[in-house]
Amino acid sequence: MIKFFRKIRYDLMSKNKTGKYFKYAIGEIILVVIGILIALQINNWNEGRKQRAEENVLLSQLKSDFTDNLNQLDQKINTRLSMLKSCGELFKLIDNPELALKDSIDLYIARAMPYASFDPIIHNFGSSGTLHLIKNNKLKQALTNWSADIQDVIEDEHAWKEYRHDHFIPFLVKHYQLRSVRNKAFKVNLLGSYSIERTDNNSSYTNYNIGSSKHNQDYVSLLKHPEFEDHLTRLYGINGWTNVQSNILRNRIVEIISLIDNELENK
Repeated sequence: MIKFFRKIRYDLMSKNKTGKYFKYAIGEIILVVIGILIALQINNWNEGRKQRAEENVLLSQLKSDFTDNLNQLDQKINTRLSMLKSCGELFKLIDNPELALKDSIDLYIARAMPYASFDPIIHNFGSSGTLHLIKNNKLKQALTNWSADIQDVIEDEHAWKEYRHDHFIPFLVKHYQLRSVRNKAFKVNLLGSYSIERTDNNSSYTNYNIGSSKHNQDYVSLLKHPEFEDHLTRLYGINGWTNVQSNILRNRIVEIISLIDNELENK
């Protein structure tokens, strides 16, 4: 093709057709420019198709990760709901100790003792440089805010973990016998939901049996101890607020998953 155009130029020059030569030269330049623009357009189209494929892979992974985050967060919320319910039952027995039964006391204490730690999957988009692949600005902003959104929940969880370790457990050790409480936790598979097995609760924990304590277990004195009520009040306040924050975070996860679904459906 180049030889063909070159031959035409030589023929025009040899016949002293300068005007036609310049017109032809301009036309040839225009054709070259058009060819370059077409090549760039094809390259841009291929690059766009590649980025869309990469975005789909990223969106699919994000959906899987945030679905896992949602399932884990729901588990932590439910754990705290069980703690709050047991705490409420203990308040009732503090107000009406004549209704208390030792088995009930042990079970309520066992369910009030755990702590829940949300350990979400976090994507570091700053270091990975993949955030630019996402075209939806609302989704991009939600993902950018994700790390900051979870911080309040994690801080509240840590506050209860520290209080439990430093104050609540030492108080129970001093004023009650935890052997019976722990054995009750074994029997009802209290920690089964904490298993690393995500598909089902681990029931092997129920095989443990350490029996009941033979020491004095004066649950009436425990219920009447003013510090016990204060510890339960602290338990309820911290974990109740943590669940408020967790439900806000849950709504944001649901929104992110919904935005991801919309993007995947529109591809």
